[in-house]
Amino acid sequence: MISTNQFKNGTHIDVEGTIFKVVEFQHVKPGKGGAFVRTKLKRVADGAVIDRTFRAGEKFRPVRTETRKMQYLYSDGSDAHFMDSESYEQIAIPEDQLADSLKWIVDNQEVELLYVDEQPSDIQVPSAVELTVTETEPGLKGDTVSGGGDKPATLESGVTVRVPLFVDVGDRVRVDTRSGDYVSRA
Repeated sequence: MISTNQFKNGTHIDVEGTIFKVVEFQHVKPGKGGAFVRTKLKRVADGAVIDRTFRAGEKFRPVRTETRKMQYLYSDGSDAHFMDSESYEQIAIPEDQLADSLKWIVDNQEVELLYVDEQPSDIQVPSAVELTVTETEPGLKGDTVSGGGDKPATLESGVTVRVPLFVDVGDRVRVDTRSGDYVSRA
């Protein structure tokens, strides 16, 4: 059993038969009454995020998770297709279940697929990725008073992020996948 004081971001728990991933949690000890844990949970089945409060010390069934190396092949509009790197077996996962992770991945990239209770559920995306800029407007010197500023840029995976004016098409940039913010040129 796993207790509320063992929560970590990314831990999977079983709450009343439904599997959730802990996105955020906060231990609260009010001056009056018992301590409790305020959490933000993401339902594994459909990706819905809910807020839930538990009493401190409440116990849950831990969920067995494992990652397997897979190659992301392509998306066809409804499913994302992956191939196991060892057995060459192909699987399809509904795109809407992976929407947040897919925007940071390009075709034929090696990824780690997270299995929850033997079911594929999500892609383990690193905290920062390096992608090539495929489309952006040229930044002109003097566009801003201070010399700083930013502009939108479309990356090779199709996601649009804000980048500094000096970034051009063909540059590789490092982007934080948690916030979608530009970090640096690669």
